[in-house]
Parts: sequence; C-alpha cells; structure tokens
Amino acid sequence: MRIAVVSDIHANLTALEAVIEAIRRTGVDLVVHGGDLMAGGRRPAEVIDRIRELNWPGVYGNTDEMLWMPHRVAEMLQAPDLHRIRDLVLEHTIPATLGAIGDERLAWLKTLPRRWCEGEVAIVHATPDDVWPIVSSNASDEELDRVYSVLQSKLVVYRHIHQPFVRWLPAFTVVNSGAVSLSYDGDPRAAYALIDDGRAEIRRVGYDIDDEIRLLRDSDDPFAESTAETLRTGRYAPLRHVGP
Repeated sequence: MRIAVVSDIHANLTALEAVIEAIRRTGVDLVVHGGDLMAGGRRPAEVIDRIRELNWPGVYGNTDEMLWMPHRVAEMLQAPDLHRIRDLVLEHTIPATLGAIGDERLAWLKTLPRRWCEGEVAIVHATPDDVWPIVSSNASDEELDRVYSVLQSKLVVYRHIHQPFVRWLPAFTVVNSGAVSLSYDGDPRAAYALIDDGRAEIRRVGYDIDDEIRLLRDSDDPFAESTAETLRTGRYAPLRHVGP
C-alpha cells in the first residue's frame, strides 16, 4: 500500500495544490494529512475546503488546536523573548483565522483526532499525546524510541519541526514528513513523505513561492515579512520588530 503523508500546510494553498498534483502523478492508495493546516498563509478556509473535498483523513496540529485552546499558546511561549510572538498570535493570528474559517470549519477541525493508525503505520503531529512538544531532528535513537514506541507501530510519522528525515531504529522506523509550507531545512520546496510497502522516503515539490509571498504582503499579517523570508530561504526567519 502506498501512503502519502502531507503536513504543516499552514494555510498555503499554492504549495498544497502543487503537492496534490505531484501526488496525483506519483499515484498513491491513500493520502493522510498531519495537522497544522492553519496559520502562516492567506487562505486558511480554502485549505480546509480542499482537504475536505479530497476526503483525506488526518490529525490536528498545534496551530489548529490553538484556535479552540488559545491558553496553550501562553503556556508554550512563556520565555521572555517569545512574548511578542505570543501576543501577536493571541491578538491577531487566532482572531483573524477564526474570522476567515467560520464556525462550521472550526467544528470540523475539532473533530480531527490526535493519532491516526492503520496497519503498521501510525501518524501523530508532534508526540502521541501532545501536539506541542518538539522532538528534534537530531534526537537520539533512545529518545525517539522512548517517545514513539508506545504507538506499537512498525513505522511512525510525525512532523511539527519542519525538518524531514527518515531514521531506522532497531524496533521501528521514525519519519518526519517535513512541511508543505515553511521548511526549516534550507530547502524551500514543499515536502511530503511517501510510504510504499513499509519503506519511507521524503519527496520535494517546487511551487510558486513568489505568488504566495505576494498574497502575504497584500495583507495586514504582522508575521508577513518573517513568513516571506522563511518561504524564500527554507530557514526559520525570526520576527522583526512590529509595532511600538
């Protein structure tokens, strides 16, 4: 069975459509999304509608959860150097996203599970029981085993860190499928994971990044410039000073 895992779309419809076309050409039996459909791009409602139209199963991520649990943002962004980001997410990103998607789409997001499992494949956004913790790309085999062995699957796919990789542990394989939008590994192309009969690989897809950046710059999003730089470079770009 061939499964594509598509994650961290972050409201970037331009990248999503390119990945959809690449998957169509590749040919798969099933596509599963890994959460973080929201926050970052300019078309959150359209991304939700497209995923629902395609009837992809999947899980929710932290930028989805924060829409109905905004207190998690305050909990996770407690460090003094993150306070400006925390405030902008609470004061701008969450209200703007909720306004764009409306109540019915939000209700659909809330129906998504935290885990998706079928056969010997398990998919989570970050860790099995929480969509916020960071398990880094250079985590030890021991840490990966400790975190993900509870899923009791031969192949575990997570995302959240925007850095794709495949690691073969003695008992199972761990895959990070990377990000459709906002890659952090120096490659600005969209990423997804292809699982074919238990073997996993990372696929990259080019798309019109400039088109997505134009949409950002025509908005009032306080993160627009840092997001644009991240899209262009494939590296996380910190938020520059915004406001007084």
